[in-house]
Amino acid sequence: MSETLEVIFVRTWWRYTPGDGQWFTAIYHWFNIAEGCVWILCAGLVLRRFLIHRKSAAEIYYAIAFLTFAITDFAEAWEQSSWLIWLKLLNLIVLFQLRRTIMSWYFPTAKLY
Repeated sequence: MSETLEVIFVRTWWRYTPGDGQWFTAIYHWFNIAEGCVWILCAGLVLRRFLIHRKSAAEIYYAIAFLTFAITDFAEAWEQSSWLIWLKLLNLIVLFQLRRTIMSWYFPTAKLY
């Protein structure tokens, strides 16, 4: 495999090694775990909104997208690699598209961006 393809698709950029003495490693690890918890909370809030209002089944996909983003953050807490970055980017695009769709269809007067 060429080096360019390796960098783009399979390179591991960072690994969490407990007790390595690097302050950045510990902060980055715990930040990603906290961020994953926040995305799970967002997924729960979207699911709750769906269960109360039942405006669109797309909200289920929206909650799932938040949940998968949380899973990628938990994975990133242990290792950051090229494939994970691409997966996170794809997931982020899906999240933005679902948000735009749901907000425009069912909450057109909402001003929360």
